Amino acid sequence: MVFWEEYVSDELMGIVAPITVYWLYSGFYMLMRPINRYRLHTDQEEKEKNIVDFPTVLKGMLFQQFLQILVAQLMYLVRPVGPIHQPPIFIQILQIIIAMLILDTWQYFVHRYLHVNTYLYRTLHSYHHKLVAPYAIGALYNHPLEGFIVVTLGGAVAFLVSGMTARTSIYFFCLTMAKTVDDHCGIWLPWNLFHLLSENNCAFHDIHHSLRGLKCNFSGPFFPFWDKIMGTYVPYQLVRREDGSLESKPLKKLD
Repeated sequence: MVFWEEYVSDELMGIVAPITVYWLYSGFYMLMRPINRYRLHTDQEEKEKNIVDFPTVLKGMLFQQFLQILVAQLMYLVRPVGPIHQPPIFIQILQIIIAMLILDTWQYFVHRYLHVNTYLYRTLHSYHHKLVAPYAIGALYNHPLEGFIVVTLGGAVAFLVSGMTARTSIYFFCLTMAKTVDDHCGIWLPWNLFHLLSENNCAFHDIHHSLRGLKCNFSGPFFPFWDKIMGTYVPYQLVRREDGSLESKPLKKLD
């Protein structure tokens, strides 16, 4: 039994919980911004490099999540609604791992193609790269069509193929949302488990958002294995700058 069982359905919780995680977790990172020694980009860098303002990012995020709600409702319609038997915990963990691998595969190849195809990059993906110095709330700032294809549809495919229940999907989508925020947060916390357990983290992804890093580090949100297999992996090194903040520097020459 879970705490929400008497109040809302698993399907409704699967829609509300990930969005709640997004705003709470990104809000936490936004509160951490005054602590300069953990930041990968200063306020001045964000003003100079980013070509979209915060209100525009905020409006884009709200519309993106509106679309996510609509697709999530359709997604749950193709599965039985109501109380169903939850599989053993090890099966749920296996289903989540399978879904993670599916989502990573989907996002790597679609994301990379959006860079390779200059028309699609200019028309769609360039929206996301207007944040050269990314921050947490802008993690899913995309063109609406890209957001639907890469994020929303990719998540739906991972859910359906993995065979997880609506209840298990709550944990998967909350984890996915938190990891996506973390990858774009621009803040390196030494005790952050995401940073310690995965090479695909905010410093890794920061290389991709740099103006010279558009041909590498496409992976997201969980593991960088496709970058390593496909030869687009560029490791990073964190360097302390004179002002006390951090900088993620590539350990390979970027084209």
